[in-house]
Amino acid sequence: MRLAFTHRVIAVAAFGLLATGCLTRRAVASDHCFYRGSMFSDGAAACQSGTQYRCDDGDWKSLGVACSESPKPSRACDFGGISFSTGSASCQAGSQYRCEDGSWKSLGMPCTVGDAPIRIVPSGRTCMYEAATVATGSTICRSGTTFLCNDGEWTNLGTVCR
Repeated sequence: MRLAFTHRVIAVAAFGLLATGCLTRRAVASDHCFYRGSMFSDGAAACQSGTQYRCDDGDWKSLGVACSESPKPSRACDFGGISFSTGSASCQAGSQYRCEDGSWKSLGMPCTVGDAPIRIVPSGRTCMYEAATVATGSTICRSGTTFLCNDGEWTNLGTVCR
């Protein structure tokens, strides 16, 4: 009887740790959202069917505010032959910069991997991210890190993003 109780206590504790681990991973994930074939960063807003929505860890949440359907697409930033999406970061002269709707903003942080040159294949294969196709030479933000699509392969650039 005592042994069965001990096994139940261990099983409940293990389940609790597993559940906590899954919740922690989910809270840190910052997944992107997709709408009409475009990828949006965690925290981005979009007008959908006349209502404003915000991307919350991969799910669209209604803000309950009316909006117009004329979407203003965010602009990418180019550096070294790579197209960086809004929210992605790059190393420039030893410091990290983030693309903010077409212009570079300093993050005031040194680069962790340096400014190592990456040879970009200009007309290479596309990459897949979830259900979306990403052009070679383009970046995405995944779990707070910038990744580059280069001829069908993802490369971790080692820079922070949001």
